[in-house]
Amino acid sequence: MKGYAGNILEINLSTGKHKTTKISLDFAKKYIGGIGFNAKILFDELPPAIDPLSEQNILVFGVGTLVGSPFPTSSRTEASAKSPLTNQFGTSNSGAFFGVQLKNAGYDALVIKGKAQNPVYILIEDQKVEICDAGFLWGKNTWDTIDMLKSRHSGVEIASIGLAGEHLVRFANIENSYFDGWGRTGLGAVMGSKFLKAVAVRGTKGIAPQNPTALLETVKEAQELIKSASSYGAFCKYGSMLAAIPYGNFKALSAHNFTKGVVPGWHDNFGRQVVEEYTKNHVGCQSCIIACAHWVEIKEGKYQGNQLKDMEISPSVAFGSNVGLSTDATIIASKLCRQYGIDMLSAGGVIAFAMELFAKGIITRDDLGYDLPWGDDEATFKLLQDIVERNGIGNILAEGTKRAAGYFKDAEPSAIHVKGLEIPMIDPRNRWSTWTLGLLTNIRGGDHLRCRNPVENLRFNDNNHDYLKERFGYKKIMYDKLDMPEELKREIIDLENDIVDIAKMSKWAEDLVNLFNAIGICIRPPVLEKVGPTILAQAYTIYTGIAITPEELMIGSERIWNLIKLFNIREGEQIQDFKFPRRFYDEELYGKTLDEEKTHRVLEQYFIARGWDPATSQPTSEKLKLLELDSY
Repeated sequence: MKGYAGNILEINLSTGKHKTTKISLDFAKKYIGGIGFNAKILFDELPPAIDPLSEQNILVFGVGTLVGSPFPTSSRTEASAKSPLTNQFGTSNSGAFFGVQLKNAGYDALVIKGKAQNPVYILIEDQKVEICDAGFLWGKNTWDTIDMLKSRHSGVEIASIGLAGEHLVRFANIENSYFDGWGRTGLGAVMGSKFLKAVAVRGTKGIAPQNPTALLETVKEAQELIKSASSYGAFCKYGSMLAAIPYGNFKALSAHNFTKGVVPGWHDNFGRQVVEEYTKNHVGCQSCIIACAHWVEIKEGKYQGNQLKDMEISPSVAFGSNVGLSTDATIIASKLCRQYGIDMLSAGGVIAFAMELFAKGIITRDDLGYDLPWGDDEATFKLLQDIVERNGIGNILAEGTKRAAGYFKDAEPSAIHVKGLEIPMIDPRNRWSTWTLGLLTNIRGGDHLRCRNPVENLRFNDNNHDYLKERFGYKKIMYDKLDMPEELKREIIDLENDIVDIAKMSKWAEDLVNLFNAIGICIRPPVLEKVGPTILAQAYTIYTGIAITPEELMIGSERIWNLIKLFNIREGEQIQDFKFPRRFYDEELYGKTLDEEKTHRVLEQYFIARGWDPATSQPTSEKLKLLELDSY
């Protein structure tokens, strides 16, 4: 079996011991890699109903199957555990270079169990595995941690936590080197609860493909596909900031805790021209031909001289729109979040929640020690520090929006989350689509990165199809080139009437993104639009030597999604958890509210498309049997 490293490394911090187990052909083919390996390991080995911050929790880093190959954007590694924020399946995906080092060291997955008695870090150098004292690192920010470890261990890639993880902030993240991270669902708090400061890894073995010549031909084919995407040129230049202006035009941004659709000056402060003004160079991950990230420098003002990888849509919306910061202050907020090791999206959501409570008089200057008006950078940075250090009200906000709302009278209407995870980016009142339905159906809660129509059209926002449909908006050539089974394509897209079935597209999009997260490639629009199961099955077969069809890959991805669904059900998920905050149903935004009954109707159609009982949202016995999950 080529392509795979072939091993899973398990480290028990309680005992100080580690072991390596071989992966089987059946395991590899059924669960693919990345999130698939993580889901199987956690479902089988994690006891139900445990405290996510106890030593019983298990943290898994699963490397995508194609990582280590030159297939474009194949850099992604999935980190997973039970979430301290949602109490359900917690998972996050990150690129850069950590995964290729772990795989080159000989491991497709790293499983971390138990809890150390004192702060430690893990050092992996091929077969050499050590649990090392990290007392000298505890209390350091992530950048200092990385600097200090790199000075000791040449050539390592590092996953680390900052103060947020050490202090068990429920939305702490794991930083992936200096500028990337496993950002959602609080996995940094899991590391902190284990007294695990960092994982440093260096691999020298390399990965041998089954058929190197054929692999290079497939890589070339995939590169040409991605370069032919309608968004490729613009995305190479502007990256994810491309979405800033369309969603601002739609008035569908998470502005001031979803009380507005767009903040004043949004176009001037976060339009394409700002990318050109602030950025010097582009930054790419392993095997990437897009390089969508930017190297940013603040050239004047009180933050002059700050440089970092930035100018992306997530921090721009989280802090520029939701909190209302200026462009410069948003860049600094992004830098602080990376150094503290805290999820930017949840941090922005929690701070916006607090700002609304301050505006309403529910919390006051006496509670905080300072004023907290919208858009105040100094107050934002002070509150962020209070959260990561758990000082004062920061100790309450460190619990996340859902829990924090229970501490303040009349705060519940301002708590914007789905299943405990703060919603980023999109207000569904002014943009109803496959993407916004995905905020409800996401296996990790209110997040936008697990479901997106691969041919979403941002030129249009008109929707006259009463929730069940959205506009297709493309010509026949786009329809013809979409890599989707023809019969299913005809079911989902009505080319003649220019409409897309949202429920059925959501199921397909989730399975496609889930496949990307298993196989280890990026979900950026040029990839999502053009790369599908056909070329991925070709690449997988050539790289690993394991024959697989596009249909088998999609079934494997659906199997993974349903196994995570079973995990969530086991941890208490119920159908009533699939709901937006009351604000979206009760409070108008530019004269619009969501129709709760119609939203639920689309949700029922989604459950049916998934083969789940629409009355309970639970997978039917027929679906579980089809996916070979009936023993669960």
